[in-house]
Amino acid sequence: MTRDRFVVHLPVVAADLPGALRFARAITRALGFLADVDRAETTVSEEDAQCVRHRVFCDSLLDGRRRCPRAAAHDGPCG
Repeated sequence: MTRDRFVVHLPVVAADLPGALRFARAITRALGFLADVDRAETTVSEEDAQCVRHRVFCDSLLDGRRRCPRAAAHDGPCG
């Protein structure tokens, strides 16, 4: 049986984009124990501009086929 991928849209209220990104990181980390949650693809958009998405995590490929867990556009090296 093959499984399809879906995007679950969960509207939240935040004061600004950085606040929404922090909220998305917290939600994603809280659900990290679920194998079916693709944390690396988490994005945030404004309700009225859903085609403009802001990546939450860096997701650069590291050694051992792991992904960088740091915030997108972080300072310093990945890790």
